[in-house]
Amino acid sequence: MNNEKNIRRVAVVGYNRIPFVRQNTAYTLASNSDMLVATLNGLINKYQLQGELLGEVAGGAVIKSGTEGNLIRESVMNTSLHPGTPACDIQQACATGVEAAVYLANKIALGQIDSGIACGVDSTSNVPLEHGIKLKNTLLAAKRAKSNMERLKLFLSLRLKDLIPVTPVNDEPKTGLSMGGHTEYSAKYYGISREEQDAFALVSHQKLAAAYDEGFLADMITPFMGLSADNNLRRDTSLEKLAKLKPAFDKQNGTLTAGNSTPLSDGASAVLLASEDWAAKHNLPVLAYITFAEVAAIEYVNNKHNLLMAPVLAADRMLRKANFKLQDFDFYEIHEAFAAQVLATLKIYESEKLSKEIGLEKALGCIDLSKLNVKGSSLAAAHPFAATGGRIIATMAKLLHQKGSGRGFISVCAARGQGVTMILEK
Repeated sequence: MNNEKNIRRVAVVGYNRIPFVRQNTAYTLASNSDMLVATLNGLINKYQLQGELLGEVAGGAVIKSGTEGNLIRESVMNTSLHPGTPACDIQQACATGVEAAVYLANKIALGQIDSGIACGVDSTSNVPLEHGIKLKNTLLAAKRAKSNMERLKLFLSLRLKDLIPVTPVNDEPKTGLSMGGHTEYSAKYYGISREEQDAFALVSHQKLAAAYDEGFLADMITPFMGLSADNNLRRDTSLEKLAKLKPAFDKQNGTLTAGNSTPLSDGASAVLLASEDWAAKHNLPVLAYITFAEVAAIEYVNNKHNLLMAPVLAADRMLRKANFKLQDFDFYEIHEAFAAQVLATLKIYESEKLSKEIGLEKALGCIDLSKLNVKGSSLAAAHPFAATGGRIIATMAKLLHQKGSGRGFISVCAARGQGVTMILEK
């Protein structure tokens, strides 16, 4: 095993994604593999990686069918990468893309590989349909049956309702609540108003629209299925329009709406990571270095308001290890699962009482909001679960590369009370 003196710096040297789209729109018939292959091929073409034998490709999807057990390797085999490039599936809900990058970065740092692609993909449109328990048990029993008569009796026991397929639900098994349901608890507990949430969502759309207009995203997206831009972006939205939307989760007393929450989405993203030597050999500039990362989890069954607050714990641990303060960054990317979740996170950062309540020794403090999600984020771009991490890392790397120096702070919340943070430096 390499010792600390041999730890290599890990560079972000490339990125690509396809447009993110709302559920049941442009990508309804596209599979996870279709979207991921298009994203990977776009990356390969951009950086002339045809036939390249990479160290590894790692990534995943939160929603997969039973035939997608080796989704990433199968997708790699359908690209122009060298077929000897290994691949593996990783899944940590919405943190999947960042965790895939951490996995590969550690291997590059230790000298186990020189290059790799971290990726993520998800479809909430083309979802796997499962059999109900009665039909599943009947089919299994029929497979074991000794005679056709025995099988006939089993099939005759079925009723019409048993044949209705079951679609995946986005609920927490321990609580029966969706992420939005939990975030309603967060909004109430941390005192986040509807007006604050709508204002935050509006700014996300305005920033993303400006990013498109200035050309920031021009080299970051490969067109797919007739689209060249995210179709969730609402250029014409306003506080007045957002205020008219009805609550989406708590219908009576809720403040979360379709406007201040991310929609169910489809899409894929990828980032190219490498050692400095590999980047130089391939004439690729170092956009930024991944220097620190931390993952954390939090109790959310008894404390339903904290489902998406684990990144606060991860941030505290990471900053201690890096010997940085929360204020020591030029840019902040906090994944916008919901406006209320971001605003609650910021409130905990600033409050000694709330910070100690959640498990921190002291508050991390305020951040300069003009440095937060400066090119828009998930509320505007949408949120295909496993693909969001790659989009955020790419955005941060490009921001630092354009600036020419600096530090970037990334925070992504995830289902089951988990969260991941990362530091990029230039």
